[in-house]
Amino acid sequence: MIRRRHLTVKDMFFSILKYVSLIIASLVALIPIAVVFFAAFKDSEEFKKTSALALPKSFFNFSNYIEAFIKGKMLTGFVNTVIIMGVSLAGVIFIGTMLAYVLHRFNFRFKNVILGAFLLATLIPGVTTQVATFQVINALGVYNTRFAPILLYMGTDIISIYIFLQFMDNISISMDEAAMIEGASYFTIYRKVILPLLKPAIATVVIIKGVGIYNDFYTPFLYMPNTKLNVLSTALFKFKGPYSAKWEVICACIMIVVIPTFLAFLFLQKYIYNGFTSGSVK
Repeated sequence: MIRRRHLTVKDMFFSILKYVSLIIASLVALIPIAVVFFAAFKDSEEFKKTSALALPKSFFNFSNYIEAFIKGKMLTGFVNTVIIMGVSLAGVIFIGTMLAYVLHRFNFRFKNVILGAFLLATLIPGVTTQVATFQVINALGVYNTRFAPILLYMGTDIISIYIFLQFMDNISISMDEAAMIEGASYFTIYRKVILPLLKPAIATVVIIKGVGIYNDFYTPFLYMPNTKLNVLSTALFKFKGPYSAKWEVICACIMIVVIPTFLAFLFLQKYIYNGFTSGSVK
């Protein structure tokens, strides 16, 4: 006969505390989203006179969204963001996987020095090297072009190399040896053996790096001041003036920017969870 366990006062206290903490955490996450969502449907006067959590008079007032698209040139921002993010991610994956393959599979002089230099680079704050970085970008002649952020995103991503190196530990060297017996070259081994087996790591890097590029404001703002090269993050900045700001239009811009990220998460959440859990185990 199964005996039911009676809840003690201590168990009830911790149970209540657990649900209260979950409710508070949910409110902390959802209230700012609700404030931005409501503000996106308010006009200027309604935004100033009503409270942040007050419902708008109408959810069919799309004037802020129209202004965001036309004056903020959100469509141009989408195009530039997709181009920069796509090229940068492709470069990060190619460079990162190739470097991880070489550093993991081959023994050569100064290998440990290179690994130590990569580790040192991750410890140096990026802000401290911005003057030198700006001079390099300017000397290369890519300032105020899409190549400036692309080069920076591809060339400063040391964390991705370490993620690929971590996953390489679980790829047996015997697979390389078997492919070499069949006459495969080093590049063929990389392309047909290593790269397919690094798919979980690639998914993890694409998620982490893609979100970082999509949300980055500092790099495009500093290296692409040309208004025709606006990305989504810098498009929002157009509605912030020195003395005032159109916060209701900025909120509409934020909702436009959030929608692709939300849809991507819905469709890719399985790969997101699998990528992170695989990385933690490996």
